Formats: sequence, structure tokens, C-alpha cells
Amino acid sequence: MKSKKTILLAIIVILIVSFFVFDLQQYFSLEYFQTQREVIVDFYQTHPWQTALIFFAIYVIVTGLSLPGAALLTLIAGAIFGLFKGTIIVSFASTLGATLAFLLARYLFKDAVQNRFKQQLGSINRGIEKEGAFYLFALRLVPAFPFFAINLAMALTPLKTWTFYWVSQFGMLAGTLVYVNAGVQLAQLESLSGILSPALLGSFALLGLFPLIAKKGLDYTKAHAIMRRYLGW
Repeated sequence: MKSKKTILLAIIVILIVSFFVFDLQQYFSLEYFQTQREVIVDFYQTHPWQTALIFFAIYVIVTGLSLPGAALLTLIAGAIFGLFKGTIIVSFASTLGATLAFLLARYLFKDAVQNRFKQQLGSINRGIEKEGAFYLFALRLVPAFPFFAINLAMALTPLKTWTFYWVSQFGMLAGTLVYVNAGVQLAQLESLSGILSPALLGSFALLGLFPLIAKKGLDYTKAHAIMRRYLGW
């Protein structure tokens, strides 16, 4: 069993190191996308399903290996596929990739971490077992921590895989919609003067305001739940 984990860990490390050694992150930049945008859009128009599947696979790999570039890929999805299709593709790809990262981390590290820090993690484990779904939903809805860190951290807890998947799917949906919409607006940018268009300014305003709005909503939900508990509503 240990040899299998060692081999899998070595493969993951090699893939991640290769990503940086061969400077593959240059292909995950807005500048590169802008230079290749017409080619990509033309390919999509002639091969829509192939484009969607290739993009989906790339997104899953990037998020599954916790590589940088998921936020940019979400913007690109809006620019290529539009709001509706882009949101669907990113929603499922990001959740599947997050679950893959979750399962890899759980398989490789959970037992070692739980055994070594069993006493310290006891209260955390009990909290996750009791309110794991809501806690994860709050983390997904308000991106106070990087999503890859949430994937890895949740893998070390007793949270069930199915719970992690469906909570992540719904918790990340609103944020995905905001980012894809921003990508749609960027795709319609034809000149520098377009940067000041109400639609684009509104999209980027949503990017900044969304975490605050989500946090206020969660605070209200928790306060309302406490009131119901003590007042018997």
C-alpha cells in the first residue's frame, strides 16, 4: 500500500514540477488567450463538442492537481462558450476537479495526519461530522481561502465524498456565474474605451462585491437559525 502511495505521489509531483519547469503557465495567461482567441473561437464554431470536452478535461486536470489558472479558465469559458454553456461546463469541471484533488489528498495523507494529530483534530472531526456540509458551503460561498486549500483541508476530515461533491457543486455555482459573466463581457471588449462600458464595470463590481454579499447572507442565515432555536419558531 505504501509503495502505491509513493508511486502516485511521485507521479503527481512530476506533473506539477513539469508544469513549472516547461513554463506551461504561459498558456494560462490572459495575454496568450487574447492572441489565440480568434483561432480558439473558430475551432469552437466548427468543432463545438470537441472544444467543450478539451476545455473540460484541461479544467479538471488543473483543479485536480491544484495548479494555478482556474480563475482565468473560468473567464475564458465565458469568452468562448457564453454565459449559459460556460457556467455549466465550469460548474461541473470545477467540482469534478475539486473532488479529484480531495480524493487524492485523502488517499495520500489522511491516515498519516489523523494518526499523528489525532488528539488535536478530535474537535475538528466532531465539528465536521455535525456541521460539515454547512461549513463547507460557507467556505465555498465566501472565498476567504483558496479553493485548492479547502479541497486539501476537507480531505483530512471525516467528510463524506458525496457530501463534498454536491455541496461544492452548489456552493461554487454563484461565484462561477459571476466569473463566467465577467468573461462574457471581456469577450465583447473591442477597444480600450469599452473598458468603461456599464456591463463590464458592473461585472467586475460583482467580482468584488460578491464575497461581501455572500458573507452577509450567511451571517443572516446563521443568526436566523439561532433565533429559531432559542425562540422556538
